[in-house]
Amino acid sequence: MGATRTTGARTTGVRKAGVRTVAVGTVAVGMVALTAVLLTGCTAGDGPGGPASAGSATSADAPTATPTAAVPTATVPIIDGTTRQAFADLERRDGARVGVVAVDTGTGRSLGYRADERFAFASTNKVQIAAAALAASSPADLDEVVHYDRGDLLSHAPVTTPAVDTGLTVRQLVDAAIRQSDNTAANLLVERVGGVAGVTRWLRGLGDTTTDVSRTEPDLNTALPGDRRDTTTPAQSAADLRAVLLGDALDADDRSLLRDAMLGTTTGATTIRAGVDPSWTVADKTGTASYGVRNDVAVVTPPGRDPIVLVVMTAHGSADAEPSDTLVAEATRIAIAHLG
Repeated sequence: MGATRTTGARTTGVRKAGVRTVAVGTVAVGMVALTAVLLTGCTAGDGPGGPASAGSATSADAPTATPTAAVPTATVPIIDGTTRQAFADLERRDGARVGVVAVDTGTGRSLGYRADERFAFASTNKVQIAAAALAASSPADLDEVVHYDRGDLLSHAPVTTPAVDTGLTVRQLVDAAIRQSDNTAANLLVERVGGVAGVTRWLRGLGDTTTDVSRTEPDLNTALPGDRRDTTTPAQSAADLRAVLLGDALDADDRSLLRDAMLGTTTGATTIRAGVDPSWTVADKTGTASYGVRNDVAVVTPPGRDPIVLVVMTAHGSADAEPSDTLVAEATRIAIAHLG
């Protein structure tokens, strides 16, 4: 990448002295329990692409406490037939595969459709990238200026391109990667935490043994069917999102910075936001890739109620398929209606 920092280069992802740290083992244990809660109520549906795997923690891709441990099947209720049929109808209409997880953190009600199937995460992974960078940075680090070259600029770089001569602070890079989905900003943050290996270490520290981070922008967007690289599951994505926005995976100030950027995202007006009541607060991050991939991950908060963690991932069978914001919005409506 060729990026340089004015002071205190950081590539290890370890927080400076004086910044709150959490033992990796403690976080991992907590995330195992959290993922189990998110998977409660998850099941899979059938549709384009063949039968879905069972939407429970017994799937080979679901994170478990040990290689043989699993959430008992009996604890995983089935979503009602009407909701399952509604998702299947969406898939048939659009020739798509749809994965959804929704968790009402107040009532505990949840649902999952293709919850433990793999989907390309596209730019939704910028939430994890930003979280990893925030966790590795003290407040002073966030104000360090990162300099980069014109050769680092990618095709979608609305914030980093005009600032190429001055550079941007780490704080500004986080905001650009989330709010504007700036690809160059995301890659600079990946470099700062030690590359894709550093992002992976951050995720494993959360207890996420599912998400695969292999490439940076724009290569991660090939989204080839069956390619495990740069994929996750809706269930794992929801668990990670809950940990960083509603849990204690980040310090309060870092969590607030990330949430504010997601509240102001400019790319999600017609996805999850279009599927909920306009009075609801939505902190989200979208993603788009080849094979018609269109995703959105969000924490949505109805007035006077506790937050709902919502993940919608979609994909099609052909490389030139058009991504559908409408499909994401309609899946959102079905999920919210099910939660009540």
